[in-house]
Amino acid sequence: MTIQSRDVAIVTVEGEESRERSDSVAIEEPLEIRVRTAGGAAVSVAITMRTPGSDPDLAAGFLWGEGILTGSSQVLSYEAGGPAQPGGFRNIILLTLDGDELPAMDDSARRFYMTSSCGVCGKASLEAIESRRPFELVRNVPVFNFGTICTLPNKLRAAQETFDRTGGLHAAGLFDEEGTLLGIREDVGRHNAVDKLVGSAVRTKSLPLSRSLVFVSGRASFELVQKAVMAGIPALASVGAPSSLAVSLARDAGLTLLGFVRGERFNIYAGEDRIKQL
Repeated sequence: MTIQSRDVAIVTVEGEESRERSDSVAIEEPLEIRVRTAGGAAVSVAITMRTPGSDPDLAAGFLWGEGILTGSSQVLSYEAGGPAQPGGFRNIILLTLDGDELPAMDDSARRFYMTSSCGVCGKASLEAIESRRPFELVRNVPVFNFGTICTLPNKLRAAQETFDRTGGLHAAGLFDEEGTLLGIREDVGRHNAVDKLVGSAVRTKSLPLSRSLVFVSGRASFELVQKAVMAGIPALASVGAPSSLAVSLARDAGLTLLGFVRGERFNIYAGEDRIKQL
């Protein structure tokens, strides 16, 4: 497994005393995503800052959310490229796609570089992030119990292995109707964590994720709702607040959006028909 943290020398200050010690910090490195057809030249799609690990999933999930991938069998291979970094990871991922031509990509609407805190800031304008919805979300399905929702923060936190060492990673967890954790990904970018979950489903031909809920650390922003809708996930919950655009898209798409899931309470911003209060 790719090393997701490294130790650095630091000085800890407590009151008037200081001491030198080692601390574990999350790795943040660029990943360049390239695509090509079999035998064709590679085309750079984007560079995103990420925590190494599950890079093929990250690339597949990102390209699915962008509408560049439209089928689970579209990718023939994933190849890591570039110089090997300490820990064994590489900072280029090349996807070879089936077919004679690459899917259409609107280069004029995309900046080449995205930070780890940004999902759709790679876009030049709101007009360029029109919602593509390969799956329709079914109203009232599935139904999640109030008590089940309240257990999710602790379950997600307990599964965050790298966070325990660094305290510096976001997480996204996929849960079923009973609150069972189906998968978890960590990353310096919360949108990357969701892309890794979605990309894993793309690669295992598990889309749509129509009987699940994705729970994220941090806030619920527009791009996270968009990624959930694109994967056919009917519910998104977070420990933080949603944005106004996230609420608008969730209501329009029929997605259940929950915020401030803490302790024995949470807010329902959209899709209350999927929540059952005991």
